[in-house]
Amino acid sequence: MTTPSPLIDRLNWRYATKKMDPSKTVPQDKVERILEAARLAPTSSGLQPYEIIVVTSAEVRARIQPIAWNQAQVTEGSHLLVFAAWDNYTPERINHMFDLTNDIRGFKNEGWENYRQMLLATYPTRTAEANFQHAARQAYIGLSAAMIAAAFEEVDSTPMEGFDGNALDEILNLGARGLRSVVIVPLGYRQAEGDWLVNLEKVRRPRDQFISEVA
Repeated sequence: MTTPSPLIDRLNWRYATKKMDPSKTVPQDKVERILEAARLAPTSSGLQPYEIIVVTSAEVRARIQPIAWNQAQVTEGSHLLVFAAWDNYTPERINHMFDLTNDIRGFKNEGWENYRQMLLATYPTRTAEANFQHAARQAYIGLSAAMIAAAFEEVDSTPMEGFDGNALDEILNLGARGLRSVVIVPLGYRQAEGDWLVNLEKVRRPRDQFISEVA
């Protein structure tokens, strides 16, 4: 049995909110903590190969809603987080993160520099699509961190893959930034009236069907 804790309580509280209250706005301090959780999330080789675009503009979100299967949360929530991955791994991007590490830590490490060279010899030689798919999987780690943080802040969130990525990239001009959209997450507050999911029991496979142990 799961030991109760404030975090587990909040994760039991959260659900994929289907209707948000457009009259309520998530306070900026809560949004910043949610974003910081995503920023602090781990990524492969520490490259952080994605960015988060925070869309609060009602006009822009109204343009996004039709290309996101008309999901109401896009405009009913107060914030829309767009997780956008690098469209490719380039030597410039790889070197930037390794140089940043050296600058922050104040020294160079031979093993770390050898690892840099290994990545430079490997990642840029792969296809752009293979590199994007790898970067997109890193974005999902940040997505998980953001959603857990949102639950902890008692902010509702709904992860969405149901959207036209090419159209969203065009609306936000992501191609010019070397980014491609991966997943979007509206943030807001549930409106129980009209949300068919709000009072339904959370359904997850029991522990013995989900977790196995090798001792």
